[in-house]
Amino acid sequence: MRSIATCYSEHAIKVSDSYCSGPSRRAYLSPNLIPSVPNSVSCIYKADLSSQKHLLLTLTWCNNFMGQGFTINVCNSNISSPSKLELRDSIGSKTFQSGSSRIEVFWDLSNAQFDNGPEPTQEFYIIVLVDSELSLFLGDIYNDEQLLQVKKLKSETPSTKFSLISRCEHYSGTAVCSSKVQFCDGGTAHDILIKCSGEEEGSRNPVLSVSIDRRKIFTVKRLRWNFRGNQTIFLDGLLVDMMWDLHDWFFKEGNTGFAVFMFRTRSGLDSRLWLEEKNFKQKGNDLIMDDQFSLLICARKTPD
Repeated sequence: MRSIATCYSEHAIKVSDSYCSGPSRRAYLSPNLIPSVPNSVSCIYKADLSSQKHLLLTLTWCNNFMGQGFTINVCNSNISSPSKLELRDSIGSKTFQSGSSRIEVFWDLSNAQFDNGPEPTQEFYIIVLVDSELSLFLGDIYNDEQLLQVKKLKSETPSTKFSLISRCEHYSGTAVCSSKVQFCDGGTAHDILIKCSGEEEGSRNPVLSVSIDRRKIFTVKRLRWNFRGNQTIFLDGLLVDMMWDLHDWFFKEGNTGFAVFMFRTRSGLDSRLWLEEKNFKQKGNDLIMDDQFSLLICARKTPD
């Protein structure tokens, strides 16, 4: 008897299938369509502490009129609102309290390198300790002094299991968005390109196209009628639901409409698209986020 996951995967678009992805030499992006640059990126990490506490650490990178910087929010089920720390110095350390937990943050962005957007790609690090336990480590090390500091912190503190469970990217200008995402721990990082434009059939008939790893996966025509919809993709052995909502992009008055694109992994045991209330589950007295990964992309017509 076949598994439920196998049955669902048969009806999903398989990224590796040549019939749906097209020739690999096909142009990935027209020179006339330049992807928007994200102005903020938020990543939510779930940290499972040795004390059995479950924390959500939200790291938000932003780039606005006040300059470049990041904020850290710490939330658990025992506090009604998250504790927030905003940081704009390129290097330093901070300590603050979140409920009954003591949070220590160490960072160095003085020589950080960026591709597009506010999120650094290399030559930086961020370390978060929760009650003297290493709960988050991001970045790389690029000099001996920092390497020694990080090794000292990692050797003197127990290590928490943490994982990225959600990523949200905000763009402005056009609904042409390019992102790189890893849908599961240890999985491959995939290039995702979403185009909502009239390039193929003219501006009067905009088309939505989604490409993964430089291969077109599917297109949706007559978007003014099909402004909401969903598609299931089979990728890395996972079912990934994609949902789009372009209603405000087309029909909201003025020039401030949003286009929203959502991806989320799904267990083969789930018989329908994910719902927001299913993101959390009860474990004893704690309310914790489940292990499914989600990606949210918001494109706005005008800059923030």
